[in-house]
Amino acid sequence: MTVCRDCCCGNALKHPAIDHDAQLDRLREVLAPAHRVRTSQCLDVCAEANVMVVHPTPAARRQGAAPVWFGLVLSDAVENDLVTWVHAGGPGVAEVPPMLELSVIPAPGR
Repeated sequence: MTVCRDCCCGNALKHPAIDHDAQLDRLREVLAPAHRVRTSQCLDVCAEANVMVVHPTPAARRQGAAPVWFGLVLSDAVENDLVTWVHAGGPGVAEVPPMLELSVIPAPGR
């Protein structure tokens, strides 16, 4: 998983009610060791902050699965649904749950 943390995502000025550091720590804790959580500079969809990208496993990618982009990951409910889906296999393995589908955004340039 790639978590945007740059100009808008992770910015306390834009989203002061969110503890961005705690969000990142929780993701790393609940997804480790099976899944790596890394941060990135701007992913170029600032209107959708906080943005996260879930990458398929290498096997799923070989089968044609693509990364899935999520925007407005600003609540515990969305975060928990995201974690549950990643644990279920993520892109190319498990269907995105209907409630989580509401947070899917197009990748930049698409």
